[in-house]
This record gives sequence, C-alpha cells and structure tokens, in this order.
Amino acid sequence: MKKYYRNYWIIFEKTYIIFRLPALNKNVRNEIRKGKKIYFWDNGIRNAIVGNFQPVQSRTDAGALWENFIISERLKNNRYNESDAKSYFWRTTQQQEIDYIEEVNSAYHLFEFKWKEKKNARFSKTFLRSYTVASQKLVHPGNMEEFIL
Repeated sequence: MKKYYRNYWIIFEKTYIIFRLPALNKNVRNEIRKGKKIYFWDNGIRNAIVGNFQPVQSRTDAGALWENFIISERLKNNRYNESDAKSYFWRTTQQQEIDYIEEVNSAYHLFEFKWKEKKNARFSKTFLRSYTVASQKLVHPGNMEEFIL
C-alpha cells in the first residue's frame, strides 16, 4: 500500500501539484532525519482537497494555509530568479521547529511564519548553537512582500 501512495506523490510532484520540503539534518543528534513536509503549489487545490473555501479569517487552518502560500510563493520566486538557495525545514524529536530555512554559501537564513502579526519570533537555541546563522526573520502578512519578492 505504501508503494501505491508513493507513486501518487511522485505523479503529483511531476505535475506540479505538490512539492516536498526536506528536513535539514546535518549536525544535531536528535534532529528529524528523513522527514519531508508536503505543500501545494496552488492553495486552491489544497482548499479543494480539504473541502474548505471559507475566507482565511474564519478558518481554523489559517496558519497552515499561510505557511503553504508563503513558502510556495518564495520557491516560485527563487526558481524564477535562478537562486542557488537550498530550502529546508527543521525539527527535532523534542518538537523544536523552524518553519523554513534557506542555505546560501553554507550559512542559514531562518524564517518563522505567523498569520497574526507578532513583534518577534523565537528561534531554537539548539539550532542557533549548532549552525552558522546569517539571519532570522518573522514573516507575517504585513511584511510578506519583502520575503516573496
């Protein structure tokens, strides 16, 4: 049965319906090693699959919808601009997580996504001690343009 579903995931990737974001796992012993997050290139397809077309303000999955949107738009822009950035997410077995990471010239740029505007984000001290971090940024609807453009 796993092979059956894996074949569908491959077809969905090759037809640009979904993409997988790999886990970063180079250094810390308790990192999730084989994980991947699955996102949709088009939030409309995601909405159809979950059966929810309500306005984002009234949705219980607004955070996940926002994360899917902002990551897919960033990757589209990176591809258009032929960026060399490698993209990841990061999670440990203790559920510490960084939503999105770009690796450029062996340094990491960390991004946390919040649907509701906050003044700051907390990034994992474990990650900050273990990796070379070039920048840390909170992305919300009020500052998204500088992230996706």
